Amino acid sequence: MTEIHASPAPHPNRAPLHPDINDQMIERLVRHFYLRIREDRTLGPIFAAAIPADWEPHLQTMMSFWSSVMMMSGRYKGQPVPKHLALKTVRPEHFEIWLHLFRESTQEICPAEVAPLFVERAERIAESLKLAMYGVPEIRTPGT
Repeated sequence: MTEIHASPAPHPNRAPLHPDINDQMIERLVRHFYLRIREDRTLGPIFAAAIPADWEPHLQTMMSFWSSVMMMSGRYKGQPVPKHLALKTVRPEHFEIWLHLFRESTQEICPAEVAPLFVERAERIAESLKLAMYGVPEIRTPGT
């Protein structure tokens, strides 16, 4: 595994979501999850087209992202919405596959009390990205 630099101290008013979450857990989760993504027959080709042959920079970015989300480290400085808007082959149903693989990965890697915290954040992130990429879903009234 690649050596990860320790996260900076969180903002004094923001604590990690759980004391057991650390950089090592995040690295194991990210590497496991993206291995699953790469093996998936639907998502694998989409990610392969978007990420160059060297996945390590993407994995490092995702570790920084999840460190910021779960540990309030502030390591992630990117803008995920514009990057996802550029992905023209991604469809709304791909997010459910992504979430399914993420849920399974958290159950395999994280302690039982921590996995739901990752999943809850992932679900919110997926919903936000879908809204940014595809707009507000059409509201239907009963019977229409």
